[in-house]
Amino acid sequence: MSTTTTAPPAPPLAVAGPVPALRRARSVLPVLPIVAVVALLGLPVASDSSASPADAASGLLVLWAVAHAVLRGGRPLTRTAVVVFGLPVVGIAVAAAGAVSAGDALTGLVRYVQVFVLVPVAVLLLVRDRRDARPVLWSMVGLALWQGAIGVKQYLTATGASYQGANIRAVGTFGASDVMGMANVVAFGVVAAAGIALGARDRRQRVVAVAIALALLVPLALSFSRGAWIATAAACAAQLLLVGVRQAAKVFGALIALTVVLVGGLGVGATALEERLTSITQVTDAPDQSVVDRYTMWAAATDMWREHPVTGVGLKAFPAQRDGHASLALSSGSDTAGAGQAYRRQPLLSPHNMYLLILSEQGLLGLATVVGGWLVLALCVLRRVRRGVGRARDCAFPACGLLVWQLVNFLYADIGGPSTVLTSICFGLAAWWALSGDGTQTPAAESTPR
Repeated sequence: MSTTTTAPPAPPLAVAGPVPALRRARSVLPVLPIVAVVALLGLPVASDSSASPADAASGLLVLWAVAHAVLRGGRPLTRTAVVVFGLPVVGIAVAAAGAVSAGDALTGLVRYVQVFVLVPVAVLLLVRDRRDARPVLWSMVGLALWQGAIGVKQYLTATGASYQGANIRAVGTFGASDVMGMANVVAFGVVAAAGIALGARDRRQRVVAVAIALALLVPLALSFSRGAWIATAAACAAQLLLVGVRQAAKVFGALIALTVVLVGGLGVGATALEERLTSITQVTDAPDQSVVDRYTMWAAATDMWREHPVTGVGLKAFPAQRDGHASLALSSGSDTAGAGQAYRRQPLLSPHNMYLLILSEQGLLGLATVVGGWLVLALCVLRRVRRGVGRARDCAFPACGLLVWQLVNFLYADIGGPSTVLTSICFGLAAWWALSGDGTQTPAAESTPR
């Protein structure tokens, strides 16, 4: 009796699919507009331009986020997020109604809503998990390396902005009219790289991030920006304390030793840096003219608020009201030159303190709605940290650190210049960590491939 053997069934045909590299590229597609905005800040900006390519790209970013949210469906924002980013609109709109002119009202309203509402919300909508946050953070680090390299070259070749009679101040592509631009960008890179290093589980990534953070300290020092130094130290200290007090003490000791070697031993900008560092402690004993001007403008802002305590003097009204409230100690402006720009007298148009600027122009209503939103965001960040950062350590620490940096820096600076768009992205990253899922979902959870 013969038997018939049955051939085994043929294996199913393999369904062609995207290669892993293509799949990864598709997964980060939603955040590419954010990366593009950051990248555009590497381009030179005309000194007389009121808007930069990055600002224009931020508008397209908002449209992209809205389209992405509509296609995804569902409720795009949590209740807490609506409150945090909705309340500032109230205070800003009321202050716009009290502006000196319709033009000031419109430009001020658009700028404030862009920086503190629309762009942060767009980042919150597009960043879904740590795989989305990583490209954004590394793009900020890459921008800092680019601007920092230009700044170091400017210092070494004496082609930077004028500082104490020499063109040695590192300003990157932002020019002498925006001496804080490069300092802010490099500081963001330091904080982001330090946070990545503290949270990375991969040893190679941790070593690379530490090396980058240390390298960026050089252009940050050569920016001669005292406010950026203080804010960076505070942000990095906050990130270290999130990891642990013992590790924070070790890192602080290593940084102090490195500073002594670079500045004291090697003489890297020793004289100029020593004078700049010393000036931080001389704000009451023997302040320089820039400190006198700042204190005078702070007093003028406070005086404006006393006259209009609830709603302030109106958006963009500080320059018009300044001379009527400032003392004679205020100079007519600051001198700017170098970095490819001719000598120019830069007028002092703000108090260089974001909190006092809001208080003077928007009153207690603006302070409660705008700054109150930041306070709620900070509290949500701390609550999320206490619940554990999980697998998102390499993104959670930078998001927290960037928020701390911004809130501390606002004590010495306000919005203005092309780098302001990075402020929006920092608030957006902090909102992703603090507000995604309204605390019911962990941002560390990986989403399915998109």
